[in-house]
Amino acid sequence: MTDCNSRTTVHVYDFFAGCGGTSCGFRSAGMEVGFALDHDPDAGASFKANFPEAQFERTDIRKVDIEAVQSRMHQSNPVLFSGCAPCQPYTRQKTTRPRLDLDERVPLLDCFANLVEKCLPDLVFVENVPGLQKLNACSQPFGAFVKRLEGAGYKLDYRPIKLAGYGIPQTRCRLILMGSRLGRVRLPDETHGPGTANEQYVTVRDRIAHLPPIQAGEEHDDVPNHKAANLSARNLERIKATPEGGGNRDWPINLMLKCHRGFSGYSDVYGRMSWDAPASGLTTRCISYSNGRFGHPEQHRAISVREAACLQTFPEDYTFKGSMASMARQIGNAVPVRLARLVGLQFIKHLKDAGGFS
Repeated sequence: MTDCNSRTTVHVYDFFAGCGGTSCGFRSAGMEVGFALDHDPDAGASFKANFPEAQFERTDIRKVDIEAVQSRMHQSNPVLFSGCAPCQPYTRQKTTRPRLDLDERVPLLDCFANLVEKCLPDLVFVENVPGLQKLNACSQPFGAFVKRLEGAGYKLDYRPIKLAGYGIPQTRCRLILMGSRLGRVRLPDETHGPGTANEQYVTVRDRIAHLPPIQAGEEHDDVPNHKAANLSARNLERIKATPEGGGNRDWPINLMLKCHRGFSGYSDVYGRMSWDAPASGLTTRCISYSNGRFGHPEQHRAISVREAACLQTFPEDYTFKGSMASMARQIGNAVPVRLARLVGLQFIKHLKDAGGFS
């Protein structure tokens, strides 16, 4: 077990960095992001634009030189490995995803476990969709992952959490895991909702109402990434017929898609957000009006890239690179910054309790 006395800075190694949501939250908690890895070129460009001080490698975790990672580790400071692997194999959303036993992304969690076992960082963090816990026994990566970490000496705490309970304006649930070789660690308590100091959840209004109005297809001159996708003439008619918080069930029959007539499903697609409630969970198509409840509460367009980032609790000076579709994918895949910050603060408290970390 590593002695943490007199150590003052947590060094973060982010192995599925994406555009940097996890790293941004850990940095805001007072940690130092030293190394990051991702295979996506646009996500890498976004990460490097916001973390010029960090070493970034554009590569696949399955190709990582573990000895090189070990040589970078700061022995005089606590080290945190973050492994928020892509969630698509485990999501309950109906997509064209392949079977789990054929999806090459599933072993990524095993690759991260290899890194943890061989490098033995002080702290480990994993975030994913709750479905990761519920796969059947013959394709259960999470249970095996937990056993491997426990076998390597980590004390773990993990459970599905509601983002809204942590001050993030989304109804989505996520699975988070915290691990430590320095002793028992526990997930942070909820900060918002009934029974907390903040009885009300953070809303869409709280996060995006201050941004200047734009039209579909327009980009604001002074607000970075405040750009909205264009709408077809037909979809412009549809969103104009949709009240705040409403959806395709509010349209006249001539605007409805045939597949929606007389069918109770797909009520969120072509929907508008409500001002005074959390948004639904942001996905990789979060700026597309037709792919979810991503319509602006009152302006006749889908939310912009910047508004999506605000709902994921990115700071407003955080910049994204790539096409609009790529930026939406990066933001939808990101760990909400506020969640990572709260986890980071909890880790720091744990280190102080474990042995004099200051």
